[in-house]
Amino acid sequence: MAPIALENEDLARDAAFNKAMHGKSAGERGGMASMFKKDSAAQKAAVDEYFKHWDNKGAAEETEATREARRAEYATLTRHYYNLATDLYEYGWGQSFHFCRFHYGEPFRQAIARHEHYLAHVMGIKEGMRVLDVGCGVGGPAREIVKFTGCNTIGLNNNDYQIERATRYAEKEGLAHKLSFTKGDFMQMKFPESSFDAVYAIEATVHAPSLEGIYSQIFRVLKPGGVFGVYEWLMTDAYDNSNPQHREIRLGIEQGDGISNMEKIDVALKAMQAAGFELEINEDLADRPDPFPWYWPLAGDFKYMQSIWDTPSILRMTKFGRGAVHRFVGALEMVGLAPKGTQKTADSLALSADCLVAGGKEKLFTPMYLMVGRKPMA
Repeated sequence: MAPIALENEDLARDAAFNKAMHGKSAGERGGMASMFKKDSAAQKAAVDEYFKHWDNKGAAEETEATREARRAEYATLTRHYYNLATDLYEYGWGQSFHFCRFHYGEPFRQAIARHEHYLAHVMGIKEGMRVLDVGCGVGGPAREIVKFTGCNTIGLNNNDYQIERATRYAEKEGLAHKLSFTKGDFMQMKFPESSFDAVYAIEATVHAPSLEGIYSQIFRVLKPGGVFGVYEWLMTDAYDNSNPQHREIRLGIEQGDGISNMEKIDVALKAMQAAGFELEINEDLADRPDPFPWYWPLAGDFKYMQSIWDTPSILRMTKFGRGAVHRFVGALEMVGLAPKGTQKTADSLALSADCLVAGGKEKLFTPMYLMVGRKPMA
């Protein structure tokens, strides 16, 4: 792979686009309430800019050149993906944009929180530590980990809309004194060297064009002796890129989740080593013998549901729920109540959900490869 050329940051441009597309929708309750208050022209621009990387570029047509083009525009691709998908995520999944493991008697939201607690636990995050959340989304995990540990956290994000929502939620929960959010490209962090006691990333560094590049940035901003913990999205050793079905699954996940370049497990392990980390833990948590698979909410396996109160959330995630959203937003687009491109985005997320389930069932993909590395003292 050729060296990655980093995109030039333009904070004023991004802020102007955020204002044009989202307006005051960041102050809405979230989900559908925010989704239908976008500017149509800006929404169309985001749709065009994002889907130019995927339209007419299926698994059969994909070349290394098309993948390189996505890597070259990693920041723009990711930013526009979340401009389009954030409200759908909040509507369907909640404010913590990640998967988790499940146990008997455990409601969905509790399982999500436990997954966040577990990462903080194995990293040893303590009260008063200065912590960086890389790719923080709308701040769900950061709020949970601050409440769980008492640490002081900065969330890094390259999407202005998500930063606005994350800031609003932190203020609402009385956490603004412990938690703040800043705009930036995680491939070229502006923090000084040795700024943080700990850094974590939950299903976010998969958006990087190079795992060695992002892990090296994290290594730089960690203090000597500091710890980095990550739940990484990776293709497993079972993935065979010469297999057309495998490629379709991988590409469907990438398209539906704003990923320029997903790697295999061995690449991630080598990237941690190349960045300078002493690896303390590496394990595919999706391979644990849990009673329920991590992908069951997307698959709609109601036999695994542990709380009747999860019914609305799970219904929204199932194929039936995704189909209902397709029809609903399509009808609203036709009458001008939803901005053009909302249905296309929802359909892309639905494709990704199907591919995630297929990848999970065939053990080609994991959303929770856990790595914990430490920066040497000298």
